[in-house]
Amino acid sequence: MFQLILDNFRKKIDLTKQEEDLIVSRLETQTHKAKTILVKPGDEAHFTFFVLKGILRSYTIDQNGVEHILSFATPGWWLGDMYSYLGNNPAIMYIDVIEDCEVLILTRKDCEELYIEVPKLERFFRILTENSLISHQQRVLDKMALTAEERYEKFTKKFPEVVQCLPQKHIASYIGVTPEFFSKMKSRLLRKK
Repeated sequence: MFQLILDNFRKKIDLTKQEEDLIVSRLETQTHKAKTILVKPGDEAHFTFFVLKGILRSYTIDQNGVEHILSFATPGWWLGDMYSYLGNNPAIMYIDVIEDCEVLILTRKDCEELYIEVPKLERFFRILTENSLISHQQRVLDKMALTAEERYEKFTKKFPEVVQCLPQKHIASYIGVTPEFFSKMKSRLLRKK
């Protein structure tokens, strides 16, 4: 069960067996059914999820009731409300389950203690945070500079394993278009092929 997360750590840092056991001892395993809301605005979300199985998404809902998807998390990905997790604030977004999932949970408190007990872990999460910052910056720039078709193409390259199992409205939200526009755009793209 813990092989995926240990492999995730090993991509960036070398851990001893003792360090791996210590980290694993601080993780909580949970399973959730599709459509379960794991975090909502106002929650104390001082933890992060590591996905073992299934798909999660994070999103906000604007004053008009429109969802804006920030990210998806598939097996091997981390997801959390960083405003709450890092800032010790109430959550500002939703995290829910798109496809039945199994996740590991690491609380901020346990993570801070592990930074002292396994200092290499702080390096791992610094690298993860830097990569996330780069990815989010690129997404903002893409939104300003790329067409919807180009953003969709980037999405399919980033999440090839989930394109077929995600509702079309979620993909539309992620790339920043309405479901109606997305449907027309996909029809256009299919005709081009």
